[in-house]
Amino acid sequence: MTGPEQDPHTTRDPAEIPEGEPGAGPARRSGLRNPERAVRGLGAGTLSLEALVLLLAIQPIRVVGGDLGGAAIAAVVALAVAAILLAGMMRRPWAWNAGTVLQGLLILAGLLHWSLLVLGIIFALVWAYALHVRRVILG
Repeated sequence: MTGPEQDPHTTRDPAEIPEGEPGAGPARRSGLRNPERAVRGLGAGTLSLEALVLLLAIQPIRVVGGDLGGAAIAAVVALAVAAILLAGMMRRPWAWNAGTVLQGLLILAGLLHWSLLVLGIIFALVWAYALHVRRVILG
């Protein structure tokens, strides 16, 4: 182990690695058979989980949080339905932007009840992570 080529701790630019070696070529590979499908699954799973949590949160919010009015319940149900619809449309390129808008709407629903603001912040962070993973995998 005398040169930097033989030292496993040395990082090299992928463009400098000869073709045929692992990590060769200018494009990074994720190792996934179908990275687009994997990323779509991540987005759909995130939105499905969000819809489930929103619907399951209605009763505990009403019991613990106090006055969750009809407008707030309608907003939660509408946001959950929108999340389910978007989860089914993740093949469309605009669905990722619509998912981001959905997170903003959930945060805005925090004006109706403080617990919706908390859920909105949590799911906005989860969605931001999903967008980060999408960018890393697809480039």
